[in-house]
Amino acid sequence: MNKEEAAMIGFEVVAFAGEARSKLMEALEEAEKKNFEQAERLVEEAHTSLMQAHKSQTQMLAAEANGESVEIGFIMVHAQDHLMTTMLLKDTIRHLFNIYKKA
Repeated sequence: MNKEEAAMIGFEVVAFAGEARSKLMEALEEAEKKNFEQAERLVEEAHTSLMQAHKSQTQMLAAEANGESVEIGFIMVHAQDHLMTTMLLKDTIRHLFNIYKKA
């Protein structure tokens, strides 16, 4: 996989992870307003976007696992960072929801 192909996958990961992050931040705002049903719906939408990002990422992992040389550029590094921080945000939001429900 050449650098351009890896970059395209990186752009996909960034786009899906970015969409998920936006949904998660909306969900947090809804939870703060005690709109937990809407907040949960947004978390599920974010989860769908994260799964799409993971699917894109898996293309590159599978290529490398099959012995293909993969050229990684800064775009893919950025994509990985974006994906992992969004996944952490999703996990953290669950704890925040519990705090908001008790308040």
